[in-house]
Amino acid sequence: MMHLILQSSPVSAEEIVQKADSAKAVLSQFKEMLVADPGTAFQQLGRDALHFGLKVVLVLVLYFVGSWIIKRIKRAMERYFQHKKTDRAMASFICSFVSIALTVVLIIVLVSTLGINTTSLAALLAAGGMALGMALSGTVQNFAGGLMLMIFKPFKAGDYIEAQGYAGVVTEVTIVGTHLSTIDNRKVVLPNGALSNSNIVNYSSYPLRRIDLPVRVEYGTDAVRCREKLLEIIREDSRILDARTSGASDPFVAVQKLSESSVNFIIRAWVKGEEYWPALFELNERIYTELPQAGIKFPFPQLDVHVHPSE
Repeated sequence: MMHLILQSSPVSAEEIVQKADSAKAVLSQFKEMLVADPGTAFQQLGRDALHFGLKVVLVLVLYFVGSWIIKRIKRAMERYFQHKKTDRAMASFICSFVSIALTVVLIIVLVSTLGINTTSLAALLAAGGMALGMALSGTVQNFAGGLMLMIFKPFKAGDYIEAQGYAGVVTEVTIVGTHLSTIDNRKVVLPNGALSNSNIVNYSSYPLRRIDLPVRVEYGTDAVRCREKLLEIIREDSRILDARTSGASDPFVAVQKLSESSVNFIIRAWVKGEEYWPALFELNERIYTELPQAGIKFPFPQLDVHVHPSE
């Protein structure tokens, strides 16, 4: 729309003077008619007012009918996309774009119905096109970003993503923003322009996720016994997958690091994406409960202090 406005011919100084002279001539003619024949002048004024009033009524009727038609078209598109099982993000983006485009067309029709020259109106808008373009540069960038998101599809509605410092489930994508619903029930709207140029972590792209769980135990712990106990805890969880599942591997436990105050073990196990958090929380609880029962203790920060007697 901005491209069309900027291409329209500007209003010249001569056209402005001609329109001003024309309006002045009409007022002068009405003044002379009012002096010569007041009755005829007021009759003409009444006819003009009635004609303009009918235009206003017609514009109001067209506005309500047009708004009703636009809503019906939007609902029909939503039902169609739902029937075709189209991605909700793409469906919301297209519906939002079509609704705004039809609203702009309706406004142009209403202005034309009032008798306003749309060519002159476009020319007047072109005079402020530069300032308007600068003011809407962010909106245009967000619109372009929305198109990029629809083309490359880094996520879809229902995916759990992390971007721009926020994490949540994608609920819809409009022409300017992407809506997220966070796990604590907050609504976050991310601008499409910034989102399309940022790093996006999509936790729902693949059906499986790997749990990487570090476990720290104190020095002196039997490493083989600790490893077997951790594997026992993992294998007793029915949600943990093994190599028989495509894309997964058998649970893995090993000594990862010898840190200053502890021996660090690492647990790696595969689960379904929707079971990641429940499995992780339950494994943490079982490890905290069952390791001490097996005689395996957790470490505390340690500091050795050596005191040397003074001379």
